[in-house]
Amino acid sequence: MVAKKSASPKRTTTGLLRKVNTRGVPIKKTKDVVIVVGYAPIKSKKGVALLSQNRQFQYFNAPTYIYPMVPAYAASNLQHNGYKVYWMDGISERKEYDEWVDELAATGADYLMVETKSPIVKTHWKQINDLKQKLPYLKLIWVGDHVSYLPLELFENSNVDYAITGGDYDFVSVNLLNHIYKGEPLEGGVYWRVTDKDITAKPAGIAKLKNGVKVANSGPASLRHNLDTLPFVDRDLTKWELYAYENGNYKYTPATYMYSGRDCWWNRCTFCVWDHTINPIGSYRSFSPERLFAEVKHVVDNYGIKEIFDDAGTMFIGPKLKRFCELLIESGYNKKVRYGCNMRFNALNQEYYNLLGKARFRFILYGMESGNQKTLDKLDKGTKEVDAINGPRMARKAGLDPHITIMLGYPWESLKDAQRTIAIAKYAFKKGYYETMQATIVIPYPGTPLYKECKEKGWLLTDDYDKFDMRQAVMKTPFPIKKIYELEQELYSAFMTPQYIGRKILSIRSPHDFMYLFYMGKKLMGHLLDFDPNQTKVNKYSLTFWKNAASKLSKPFFSPKTSVDAEKAAIKLADSAVNL
Repeated sequence: MVAKKSASPKRTTTGLLRKVNTRGVPIKKTKDVVIVVGYAPIKSKKGVALLSQNRQFQYFNAPTYIYPMVPAYAASNLQHNGYKVYWMDGISERKEYDEWVDELAATGADYLMVETKSPIVKTHWKQINDLKQKLPYLKLIWVGDHVSYLPLELFENSNVDYAITGGDYDFVSVNLLNHIYKGEPLEGGVYWRVTDKDITAKPAGIAKLKNGVKVANSGPASLRHNLDTLPFVDRDLTKWELYAYENGNYKYTPATYMYSGRDCWWNRCTFCVWDHTINPIGSYRSFSPERLFAEVKHVVDNYGIKEIFDDAGTMFIGPKLKRFCELLIESGYNKKVRYGCNMRFNALNQEYYNLLGKARFRFILYGMESGNQKTLDKLDKGTKEVDAINGPRMARKAGLDPHITIMLGYPWESLKDAQRTIAIAKYAFKKGYYETMQATIVIPYPGTPLYKECKEKGWLLTDDYDKFDMRQAVMKTPFPIKKIYELEQELYSAFMTPQYIGRKILSIRSPHDFMYLFYMGKKLMGHLLDFDPNQTKVNKYSLTFWKNAASKLSKPFFSPKTSVDAEKAAIKLADSAVNL
């Protein structure tokens, strides 16, 4: 379909101070400066690299493509400010690396901006050095949570030109180019080599690396921008259709992502890398309900979007949430699009859930993390065990589909503790409180309090970033490490109770419902394959894999009773405190 462009006005691009681009070619306006935003292809036997997934990195055997919202806002904001921008996501476009490099060269790019994360940063060091050799005039800008925590490491291991720390790189990337070409004062959070003549700002600090290279910086990351001033994500520029279909968060397609805030108002969980690097404690901001609704209306009207997932760490609550729901209802857009978001178990009462239901929210994602209170307390989750039942139970009553994320492999959790978490998930699926789930191995990302605790207590099994990809435990556990694969598969099988399966069959009302269940079944098989003990030695055609998967899936079906049935059945709504 042909989509309309946003009507946002373009800013003027007069008054350039720098008169040539990075190749020495004369320029007259910012449109003559070319910047590419995206990701180079990453090939692995482990599956598709989910580099665009906001707070963590995984390889998925079932292809999944998640709209990278902050890079998309960066590309859109750069274009809005007059620069020539290309979007090149080689992962979602399934490109070969050499093919992607050839296309990059064909754009005539002066700059390339890439987001990185710990499990892939070593690959990016190699890609940076390769790109600098093949395209010597290309200036490389790297951003992301790992860079924010260890910016100097990037310069020690690669020939990168610039690093931007903090989560507002959609604003600061514009500021960096405006500084170079217009003489705009440089904001905080930028790192560069002191030999770089394009940066004229006085450094806030200079560090000398082991190799003798000196790296300057402009001070602490700039994190106080007004999100409402961002232009809408240019869905055409950022190739929205790449991310509109293959995503387990969608039931209705085409679908897309939104981003109501930066990033989570709780902002304290000790394992969350964004809470302690790019969006640290105290930096939470959000769009106004009116601004968020305007972008919702834009994508529905111009792209035919049927479902939206809001990927802010936790969506705003209280009066802002009420106003946003009212805008959807009063405008009638609640009948045109379904909405989903991240939420905390204890953030809303039944009245608010009912309002979400009226506004046609469908998908609501909760971070359960563990079924053990000692773990919730250590993670500074601010929730109670009972909340994992009460929150989704209220959401279900309002007609929403709760999705739960759970992690296993904590150094302080015994095998019995992990099995308790699995039992709670099994009970909640059986009762109909949970609809879907994502299970992962807990990873102590560099920069988090959890990582620092691991270093202090000697819990790390390895400090090799490549192994921080959730395919294996990198922290010591009280039981054999290989047991975690079995536990993960048991957790992914927890829904297979007769009660859950019966409800799913009875819920089929149309061919679309049947196809959605079939799609989710494929996703489930992919996740079971993700955590197969044999890892890359098996595939979806492997008899070994299918025998193992069948064994795990059949167990809860023939043994639906759990050790927590009586305990959880006794929980009352009054047992949960609601934060509003």
